[in-house]
Amino acid sequence: MINYFNFKRLSHDRYLLTNDFGNYEIVDENILNCMLNGQIDEIENKSDLIKDGFIIEKPYEKFIKMYSPMIKSMKGYCLNSTALHIFAVTNACNFNCIYCQAHDDCSKQNGFMTNEIGEKAIDFALQSANKNLTFEFQGGEPLMNFDVIKHMILYLESLEHDKNIELTIVTNFTLLDDDKLDFLLEHGVKLCTSLDGNEIIHNHNRPYKNGKGTYIDVVNRIKELKTKGLLFGAIQTTSNFTLDYPIEIINQYRELGFNTIFLRPLTPLGMADKFWDEVGYDSEQFVLFYNKAFDYIMELNLKGEIFVEMHATYFLKKILCNYSDNYMELRSPCGAGIGQMSYYYDGNVYTCDEGRMLSEMGDNSFLVGNVLNDNHFNAVQSKICKATCQASIVECLPGCQDCVYHPYCGVCPVVNYANSKDLYGKIIKDFRCKVYRGILDKIFTILTSEDEDKIKVLYNWMEL
Repeated sequence: MINYFNFKRLSHDRYLLTNDFGNYEIVDENILNCMLNGQIDEIENKSDLIKDGFIIEKPYEKFIKMYSPMIKSMKGYCLNSTALHIFAVTNACNFNCIYCQAHDDCSKQNGFMTNEIGEKAIDFALQSANKNLTFEFQGGEPLMNFDVIKHMILYLESLEHDKNIELTIVTNFTLLDDDKLDFLLEHGVKLCTSLDGNEIIHNHNRPYKNGKGTYIDVVNRIKELKTKGLLFGAIQTTSNFTLDYPIEIINQYRELGFNTIFLRPLTPLGMADKFWDEVGYDSEQFVLFYNKAFDYIMELNLKGEIFVEMHATYFLKKILCNYSDNYMELRSPCGAGIGQMSYYYDGNVYTCDEGRMLSEMGDNSFLVGNVLNDNHFNAVQSKICKATCQASIVECLPGCQDCVYHPYCGVCPVVNYANSKDLYGKIIKDFRCKVYRGILDKIFTILTSEDEDKIKVLYNWMEL
């Protein structure tokens, strides 16, 4: 029996086949026609197609026993409760990033979470049935409300619970003095910052409120922390100004001692949506930028330097390891509500960080409760959470269900709604869809080639 699969032509007589396990095969036109017409007996060598679950042999119980662990590995997050809890403790910030997705030009940046709401948010998040939780502090610039962050951490430590909790903070580093750093490190809080590239790029994208560049302050703090042997990540965001500098961005990360980078496109929310014509670009432009950066990174790896592009790595884990990492945007259904929740400074709880960002644009469509009078169970059971899940099951979406890449991909109903007032959007014309297809095209061009050195590099990225 033929198992469900999708396909795509790679060249004149080569086709890529994928199935829901995340497995793939390269076949010629003759084998494809046999598969499409159910003519299994006419396929001379079908051992690989059987091994990877494209052809099902009796007894079917054996097939189920063999491949159910793959489905669980790819979809295991559906069996867990909300793991990522994002506490946006303020919407105030000392930066004026040109693409800020956390507010638009109508937002009032003077909201600060109180100790009471902070405690209630912790209590709310601990109601998740998941034993392994991540509590992430964000803003605005979260360190502008450091006293509440400190109070929340100490409050969490005073509670009795059975959770394994990882604490993280996303900060621009400019307000990270030694006292704050010492407290965060003492309490096991992992650090992450933002760095868009070299001085020209970073200052253009991420200036202070007064227009002064932030690059020197951010980089000096990065260097100080590196000399202390601290490990932390950095986030890169691509504006239209960035598109001409893929090599310079990679080299800046290398010079500062990073061996990974996440090449991230803009999300059309907040200021990025309001001024998209000024800061944005089309999907083809980003894919061209990404390919140039990827080719340079590959060149570095072939010369013996270990440097990893993380966007590709999230896809590769699904493709090569049948494993879905904890990256909410590439889930089906997405992570909204069932994978993450976002708690705003006023106690409002949203399905996800994007839902919280949309609220800054005056739209509370993804509000699922408030920590002062609701609970986690009701939030997950809300119609909003259910609708968001339903709208992000790519196996059922027009334009996605028959795409060869759907086992590896995901959609964002919040962004769809923000752009078109429709949870389902226009998938085939969607910016994010085209970006993901471009990245996956790049990956499969290598995986289906005969360049063993490049293929080995991609496998090596999985081990980091």
